[in-house]
Amino acid sequence: MAAHYDVLIVGGGIAGLSLASALAGRCTVALVEAEQELAYHTSSRSARQLIPSYGPPVVQELTARTLELISARDAELPEPVLAPRSFMLIGTEEELAAEASGAMRPITVDEALQLCPALVPGSFAAAGLDTGSFGSNAPLLLEDHRRRAVEAGADIITGARVHSAQHLGSGWQAGAGTEGFAATVMVNAAGAWADELAVLSGVEKLGLQPYRRTAAVAAVERPLPEGSPMVAAADNTYYFRREDGDVLISPSEHVPSGAEDARPRPGDIERLVERLNTVTTLGITGVRRAWTGLRTEAADGVPVAGFDAEAPGFYWLAGQGGYGFQTSSAMAELASGQILAALSGSGGPDPESRTAQALAATRWSVRR
Repeated sequence: MAAHYDVLIVGGGIAGLSLASALAGRCTVALVEAEQELAYHTSSRSARQLIPSYGPPVVQELTARTLELISARDAELPEPVLAPRSFMLIGTEEELAAEASGAMRPITVDEALQLCPALVPGSFAAAGLDTGSFGSNAPLLLEDHRRRAVEAGADIITGARVHSAQHLGSGWQAGAGTEGFAATVMVNAAGAWADELAVLSGVEKLGLQPYRRTAAVAAVERPLPEGSPMVAAADNTYYFRREDGDVLISPSEHVPSGAEDARPRPGDIERLVERLNTVTTLGITGVRRAWTGLRTEAADGVPVAGFDAEAPGFYWLAGQGGYGFQTSSAMAELASGQILAALSGSGGPDPESRTAQALAATRWSVRR
């Protein structure tokens, strides 16, 4: 016999876990994850940097709200999730004009070289700096969401891939792993698999597209000093930042992919190392480990949150792309408000919510 919950969340990454912690204790919640461990895919492969000036305007607003929510939570934790770490963008004048936005301010080339002496003079012509950016302890944030959800009564089941789902009567019936679930609301927080889950559930897919993004931790002859900013090329060909005595690097690729357990492709990291050894004096000597994650996006680049107008009780929480950790807390705040309102029959989300205001200009219903 299926266990009944108010809300069934499908997906145990940052989107699903942040929503579970926001809902638990306010309604009955189950979260199911296909893998044997939570946050196995993209959420465990984050660059661990929250950048208020990164992304389109709606993402910047969601980031600002997420930073507020995490900062408030940090005051209650023995170890904070956030640590100040500036973000610097470099390139040509034209590239900076096209890419710099929000809280980023222009700085001179000399100032950029002082902030990151590893940059080779002459390798860039312009720079911008976001001093409101933060490094994030992603594993700590994920664990905090998991612990809060469980302590408030949520059930979290791993190794439970959804193999059947259908809308019956006033709710949803789903099979995941060896168990059955009944829920009034089913939340699609399946990341790269969100469209696949929709099809399995008899819901029209949204055309969400996963994109590859590879990163690695590399050993260097000359480590970056503590306090160094994260540095990214404005033409989106690389970024790097300090990782203790090593350096975290990425070719910043944005290559379409199917939903998969992504792995680095031969040559990607090798070409990046060659490039960085040309534009910096880091002296990369070898790669300690490398990985690839999938950033899943809607066609308009805006995160997807809302009930599907054509499938009662089916809630989309997906398409956060490369902004997942930046937007997750704000998106969970909005989603929990919408879901609780639907469960109580009290209407839509709080119109005064900053997150609601940010998304109102783009979409309320995911098919509107």
